[in-house]
Amino acid sequence: MTNSKARKLFVNLAVRDVKQSRSFFSKLGFEFNEKFSGENTACMLVGVDAFVMLLSEGFFKTATSRTLVDTTKYIESMCALSCESKAEVDEMVKKAIANGGQSINAPQDHGFMYQWGFLDVDGHHWSVLWMSPESIQ
Repeated sequence: MTNSKARKLFVNLAVRDVKQSRSFFSKLGFEFNEKFSGENTACMLVGVDAFVMLLSEGFFKTATSRTLVDTTKYIESMCALSCESKAEVDEMVKKAIANGGQSINAPQDHGFMYQWGFLDVDGHHWSVLWMSPESIQ
């Protein structure tokens, strides 16, 4: 497949309580697109063309015949978010923990990359990282 144009990315996550999840991510500094948000949905803006759709479990189930995982026991995915500095990584994870999330590991400094992670209020795994601009080129 040729990727001649940029694509939009929509990650869909099942959540137990849309309002609680939206509040959690708002406290981390994320904004939401109201056009695609409602009682059963919240469209979280991650980047210019990247979005996370927080969908109530009931609404999520209308799009699949498969069973949802119990995120208190199993991991369904690992979402990774980039930051502009190591300090921003620490700030985001600390805010997540302070607002009901859980740390999933100790910060890891690999020199060219720094990462830490958290589980959100629904148990989804988020890896937060900074990469040296030189290492990306």
